[in-house]
Amino acid sequence: MKEELKNKVALVTGSYGDIGNAIAESLVLSGINVALVGRSINKLKLQKETLNKLNDAEVICVECDVKNSDEFKAAINQTYDKWKSIDILINNAGITRDNIIIRMKNDQWDDVINTNLKGTFLGCKLVSKYMLKQRYGKIINISSIIGRIGNKGQVNYAASKAGIDALTKSLSKELGPKGITVNSIAPGYIETDMTANLSDEIKNSMLDNIPLNKFGSPSDVASLVNFLISKNASYITGQIINLDGGMVTQ
Repeated sequence: MKEELKNKVALVTGSYGDIGNAIAESLVLSGINVALVGRSINKLKLQKETLNKLNDAEVICVECDVKNSDEFKAAINQTYDKWKSIDILINNAGITRDNIIIRMKNDQWDDVINTNLKGTFLGCKLVSKYMLKQRYGKIINISSIIGRIGNKGQVNYAASKAGIDALTKSLSKELGPKGITVNSIAPGYIETDMTANLSDEIKNSMLDNIPLNKFGSPSDVASLVNFLISKNASYITGQIINLDGGMVTQ
């Protein structure tokens, strides 16, 4: 698979988080040139230093807040100007601002919807311009099973992720005739720095709802991304793929 993807160009938002970094690392190992996108240029530069040690794939850093249309457009243009192509978009940037609804402030709602959902919309819109000209592209949106089953204290997050799934289904119908696939990955509980800080009681309660009785890892998400951008997944589009150890079975 590495040979078929070598010298392709990918843009990864939220690249220096646990999941984003695992995805970026797997892309670089496949010989793909990667634009790392995030709000902290210092974190992006540190990530680039590590990725540059893996092989000779090129990596650039692009400071960008994905909910800002002008910044995101500049990031997309910078990536295209560098390599004259954008083949893969991974919309991974996302935040949480949890609260029960009667205490949720308007800005907690707006921040989550604008970053998670609007950011995904902007990414899809802006890269479509180039992918349509190429008549080729792979768009992967990182969603969540919370968008499918809901969760107390996360009405904003759940709504944003459900919106991403609906966007994915609709956009796949628009772009499919032009050779562009659009899919969502909906992770369940993934081992990250956040879950590492949970108490054993909370972890055990979460594990009780997972038939495989273990958390997923960021590399599990990266592996699914690798499959979806490969030729082996060329007939898959418009799908919401649960990556949750069996939590959601419908």
